[in-house]
Amino acid sequence: MSKKQLADFDFEAGEVLLLDKPLTWTSFDIVRKVKNTLRPRKIGHAGTLDPLATGLLILCTGKKTKEIDQIQAQEKEYEGTFRLGQTTPSFDRETAVDSEQPYAHLTEAEIRAAVATFIGKIEQIPPVFSAVKVDGKRAYELARQGQEAEIKPKTVEIKAFELMRIALPEIDFRVVCSKGTYIRSLARDLGAALGCGAHLTRLVRTRIGAYQLADAWTVADVQALRPPRPEPAEGEGEKPPRARRERLPPARAGLDFYAAQQADKIGAAGPDLPLHPEGTPAA
Repeated sequence: MSKKQLADFDFEAGEVLLLDKPLTWTSFDIVRKVKNTLRPRKIGHAGTLDPLATGLLILCTGKKTKEIDQIQAQEKEYEGTFRLGQTTPSFDRETAVDSEQPYAHLTEAEIRAAVATFIGKIEQIPPVFSAVKVDGKRAYELARQGQEAEIKPKTVEIKAFELMRIALPEIDFRVVCSKGTYIRSLARDLGAALGCGAHLTRLVRTRIGAYQLADAWTVADVQALRPPRPEPAEGEGEKPPRARRERLPPARAGLDFYAAQQADKIGAAGPDLPLHPEGTPAA
């Protein structure tokens, strides 16, 4: 892609826009900023990203919003880092560490063997700090209120789970997975399998179906399409002051003038000649 092509997009008619979500921004933050810039009548995103994740976020506008469900259903690819030996309630860095376990005894072979057990279809329990609904409420709402939330496991598929680097306590990974997979839960489950606990410290979404992060734009790129209007130079663009209307004569003066005019007409017509109600002589 080139920047010229982005300028040629017809966002009102409908486009699929690939964006690189910055760290700490919510998916809604991205939608709001793009909507305020482009002002399409219809806009939505095809798959949320956690605030502490970065990478590919797909927005659809106009008639392309009909493709959101289709895009969401496609497989996802992620790269990231797990930190072994520590757990958190949210399974990532959003919450503080709540337990620590030894990890230094683990060998590379043991870690790779544990990773291999997660490839294929697995039963996964979403994090308590997630948007999953429990009895009509979001799980994260219950968790923040200190309430226990019973979240049912669901079947997801891990199509690829590769270790890119092992430097204990950290391991870098690449995962290809089905819709609905929580990488935070994968961190929790791998840590449990290794007996040391783990949580997610970095996550980048690199692909959704055929859409690649390498082809994504930044929010700044989009905002550059509609730069703010330049301030007019002093004196430019100012409307000339309205001319003041001439003051009308007071109502009393107008009545006096009308009475004098009628008296002149009466004198010219003679006292016996009837007058038309409007004050003009009758024929």
